[in-house]
Amino acid sequence: MTHHISAMLDAHPQGAGTLEKDKLTECIAACFQCAQTCTACADACLAEDMVADLVACIRMDLDCSDICAATGNILSRQTGTDADIIRAVLEACRAACAACAQECERHAGMHEHCRICAEACRRCEAACAALLTSMA
Repeated sequence: MTHHISAMLDAHPQGAGTLEKDKLTECIAACFQCAQTCTACADACLAEDMVADLVACIRMDLDCSDICAATGNILSRQTGTDADIIRAVLEACRAACAACAQECERHAGMHEHCRICAEACRRCEAACAALLTSMA
């Protein structure tokens, strides 16, 4: 997945702009992977017998998925970027991923999909933090 992201950044007339290309590429990939994983986890939670016990997890998964998808889309755009907006979006994504990972980790012992989702969230949280640090 990162190959196509990197290739598109290379093909863009402005490249990766002012952001560090490797960290940007990794963050975009992590955001989209996390969005998909969170959506799948929410769906899997809905199929569980104890769905009522997973309402908070489902909500967190869906919120995190939306934030990650939006962040990946915003980071994919290189024309006319605003560093303050990028920072704010990365902070929001990092916070959503941390909260979702924490919620999924509560269920990881019983539900493999929650364990997998927590891992994807932690990876995305770290990728957002790394990109933020490179912007400082």
